[in-house]
Amino acid sequence: MSPQLKLIALDADDLSVISAHVQDARVQPSDIIWRQSEKRLVVGMSRLDWEQTLDGEAEPRRLVAALRFDRVLACKSRNIDLDALDTVLDLVGIEFHGQDAPPGGSALLLFAQGGAIRLDVECLECELTDLGADQLGTGLEAEAQG
Repeated sequence: MSPQLKLIALDADDLSVISAHVQDARVQPSDIIWRQSEKRLVVGMSRLDWEQTLDGEAEPRRLVAALRFDRVLACKSRNIDLDALDTVLDLVGIEFHGQDAPPGGSALLLFAQGGAIRLDVECLECELTDLGADQLGTGLEAEAQG
């Protein structure tokens, strides 16, 4: 069993590592929490354990994880219905686009269904933390293969 990850991104290269780990993560709109007064966005997700998969284990495993962005000045979404609580969004990846005056810029969370979340940040401060095995996600993977 892979150890639980805790990754921090402070620049675009760091964020590309986190992006690789959250590729194909499942996100429900109800698990996207924008705390404007705290300048923070938290996204709960069920992510694939890519390290376990690359180690050759036959059964894909999902982990519950939290993705947190701090120092967020603005949060905007496109083609995401935050009221559709049962919808499942598939996260494709995360990009960072710096501004002319570093260290600020925009982080983009891109979803397979054409949705996106743009975060305008003072500077990039992102953390991915695994919280444990996703019991429901594991069952869904078995059903999809069966």
